[in-house]
Amino acid sequence: MSAEKQKPSARPRKTESLRDWIQTVLIVLVVVITFRGVVAQAYQIPSGSMEKTLLIGDYLYINKMLYGSEIDIGFGGHRFFYHRFPAIRQPKAGDIIVFRYPVDPRQDFIKRCVAVGGQTVAIRDKVVYVDGVKRNEPFAVHDDPRMLPGRDNFGPYIVPPGHLFMMGDNRDNSSDSRVWGPLPANLIKGKAMFTYFSWDPKRHMVRFNRMFQGIS
Repeated sequence: MSAEKQKPSARPRKTESLRDWIQTVLIVLVVVITFRGVVAQAYQIPSGSMEKTLLIGDYLYINKMLYGSEIDIGFGGHRFFYHRFPAIRQPKAGDIIVFRYPVDPRQDFIKRCVAVGGQTVAIRDKVVYVDGVKRNEPFAVHDDPRMLPGRDNFGPYIVPPGHLFMMGDNRDNSSDSRVWGPLPANLIKGKAMFTYFSWDPKRHMVRFNRMFQGIS
């Protein structure tokens, strides 16, 4: 028998390193997916329906815990499991909310909550009234001087329980509850909190003045 000691194989060490690397990647993925699904999520503004509050090219974070975080597991348009955790508070008028589009839940929309279940909404010559009281809306934009029925004169309409009445701040250029009806509360994804980046697609430059700005 040879007295020379046999060199240990490097294969087990490489296998352990690969296993550790895979475990680390899986842990990171679980943390990212959990954070995105339960705590916060990034969202990009694709249209001008919320101008001038939010501009095309704004990137923002939404708070998913405020109205109750979701666990939503599905594939190919089929939902296999869904659970919503208790809310910290319920949505209220003035909140800017990201939600699943009621007509096609695969799409995400963002609008401002104007009224909640049980309240009465009426629009008279572009002015919004909730429960007969004129709303003070300095954020509302009206660029079209025309008065159109359904858009500029609407209601009165009583919002059903468990629903919200949503409108874009760009009132003359927004497909919202005036068109597709009240928003079921179970389609809410989260409240818009702040912009973390903004890109001007027309000038092809970063809008630094809009970065890390609170949304209200």
